[in-house]
Amino acid sequence: MRLILDGRKTLSSVNERYGQVVDFLYHEAELLDSCRHREWLELLTDDITYQAPVRITTAHSLSDSALSDMDHFDEDGYSLQKRVERLETEHAWAEDPPSRTRRFVTNIRCWLGDSPEELLTRCNLLLFRSRGDIGPADLLSAQRTDLLRDEGGSLRLARREILLDESVLRTQNLAVFL
Repeated sequence: MRLILDGRKTLSSVNERYGQVVDFLYHEAELLDSCRHREWLELLTDDITYQAPVRITTAHSLSDSALSDMDHFDEDGYSLQKRVERLETEHAWAEDPPSRTRRFVTNIRCWLGDSPEELLTRCNLLLFRSRGDIGPADLLSAQRTDLLRDEGGSLRLARREILLDESVLRTQNLAVFL
């Protein structure tokens, strides 16, 4: 049996790109945890799609547990820009006082995309979120699948699908970015 390697990237090339993906995801988490939302927007492509489908629980299987026609949110560049603008006003009541967050990004996997400029990534996210002084903290666990695109030598987020691990969310709102 012969393995056909024509057209495939070398391991060293994939490893270099993997390091860039890890740096991108860690930098993104740092920006969001620091409430540097304007800087975070700069990491997004103009044609960004940012979705979190609703999960359902079915007996005996986790496959196909995300609804294809219902989302917690389904956003584009315009709506993400407007959310950031609203966070900068006195009218973002869902984030007053602002949440204290810590994002833990783990189990990062990376594949080559359909074009040389694209990388597919999958990672796990654990979000710790605390608000005010009294209420209990929220923990949100999710799997994120991203399409990253190299634009001008920098990776940018072109698509994100967030699969939350709970079908019923135990949080007041989803006013933070995942």
